[in-house]
Amino acid sequence: MNKTAGATATDAAPVRLDPPSPTVPAPLHRAITLLAVISLFIGMRSDWSTAIAIRPAVGGLITLGYAGILILGILALAVRNRRALVLVDAGVLLLGMMLALCSYVLGSAMNDETVLMTQATHELVHGHAVYGHEWPWVFQRSHVGVTKTMSGGADYAFAYPPLAVLLNAPVYALIGAKAITFVPTVLLMVGAAVLWALLPTPWRSAATAVTLGFPMLKAYAAMGYPAIPALVLLIPVVIRWPSIGAGGRLSRSDIVRAGFLGAACATQQLPWFLTPFLLVGVYALRRGELSARAALGVVARFTGIAVVVALAANAYFIMQSPRAWVSGLLLPFTQHGVLHGQGIMGLSYYFSNGSSRLDFYSYGSMLLAAGLLVLFGLFVRRLGPAAVVLPWCAFYLATRSQDGYYLMMTPLWIAAAATAPGSAFASAWQPRLPLGRGRAVSAAVMVAVLAPAAVCVAIAAASGPPIRLAVSDVQGNSSGISGLTVQATNTGDTALAPNFASSTGGGASAYWTVRSGPSVLGPHQSARYVLVPGNGRFPLPNRERLRVRLRVFTDRPQTLSSTDIHVPKR
Repeated sequence: MNKTAGATATDAAPVRLDPPSPTVPAPLHRAITLLAVISLFIGMRSDWSTAIAIRPAVGGLITLGYAGILILGILALAVRNRRALVLVDAGVLLLGMMLALCSYVLGSAMNDETVLMTQATHELVHGHAVYGHEWPWVFQRSHVGVTKTMSGGADYAFAYPPLAVLLNAPVYALIGAKAITFVPTVLLMVGAAVLWALLPTPWRSAATAVTLGFPMLKAYAAMGYPAIPALVLLIPVVIRWPSIGAGGRLSRSDIVRAGFLGAACATQQLPWFLTPFLLVGVYALRRGELSARAALGVVARFTGIAVVVALAANAYFIMQSPRAWVSGLLLPFTQHGVLHGQGIMGLSYYFSNGSSRLDFYSYGSMLLAAGLLVLFGLFVRRLGPAAVVLPWCAFYLATRSQDGYYLMMTPLWIAAAATAPGSAFASAWQPRLPLGRGRAVSAAVMVAVLAPAAVCVAIAAASGPPIRLAVSDVQGNSSGISGLTVQATNTGDTALAPNFASSTGGGASAYWTVRSGPSVLGPHQSARYVLVPGNGRFPLPNRERLRVRLRVFTDRPQTLSSTDIHVPKR
């Protein structure tokens, strides 16, 4: 290497990093904006492919959207002042709204939520009762799935608070059934804009990413999920929620927040799980600056406003039939739906042959919710920022633990991360532990509080299937099954009424028809069952290493017994 080259390699002046200027965007702001731009790519290819085939004009808009994403990506990295980057954030939000509308125009997917919301709104508009009625024919007409119950039936009734239906009703009167998907989609875009406006400037594009960038929330809105309006109503509640009741009085914004919380609870049940954590947190925060009585008064006034708003939204339906109204709102907790989801119940559903004590998953879920609320109150200075995440942990232990329960509320996580940091809880009141403070004591308390939930899960997972199954004859081949002969033996001391289904993955088929065999298996009784699929044939997907399972559900007690079905080849 010659001298000149060596001097160039070793003596080059180091890159000079100037101190950050107040007008220069912070790296965090630039990174969040760029991630939001990238999030808009997610799901666009499938939308574009669909649009080009059936709606070329929408496909053209999505093509322009690709160009917009590239331009915004360049600007996110290239602009040199904060004002310009804020304008880029606004451009990302507007582009996200345009692409969300394109997705909505293309969307045609329906599920049981869509059907139930449509029928409930139809009944309301025509002056009929919403609660206390089942509508099985709308599922048959729409060819959508239904929530199957452990008793061998299905839920065909409306099982949500009514505010989402009330919001849909006037639009339904104008445009018909399209209102059921249009209203939540518009509300999601409104929620994105509100979250964008209320977040601190560097965080704004995170609102676009979590609401409109990633496709899942748009899909839920396009299927009419009432959790979407509930989410939108919760956004102003969660933003800077540690300030609620500061100084011992409810400000005008606090009163509005309480109203929004009550409205959210009148829209869907998920806000019910968040509300206790917010109220405990507000009490701890105000107790840190006020007397116990004054802090409790703040919480009581805030809660009272929320309750009044929630009852006002429900008043018409309560007057129609209080019993039907209560039964409808509690149905998700009492229906005994079949196992489904990504939670710990998979130990019994996916990784073993079942459990004779499925109820203990539900017990564990309730105990975990209560335990986490206790821990939140005991360690609010540490756990305060996680108040919007902790409530959903209980669903991980439930028998129905699909990821949508957590996913639909994730924009609230961003709201809390940006506006309810740990510093906001530094002076919050915490009760004194009897044995003092310290890591060892804290760990012991956490173990003691969470142990009951863990024990319940262990009992449910360790309990074997109550019915021993042996498939003796399979009619069909690798393309589908048309019949089964099964020997079933009740190994326990409790009579069981078996309901037969099958699965090739996370869900379960419609219940099979029992051509012969007893409706109830007595203790230690064995019987031969001849089964045929409810639709005449159970089709099998064409893929390698396909695992086909026979599922046997019982109710009261809730149990699951499973075995593999060895399908003959073609």
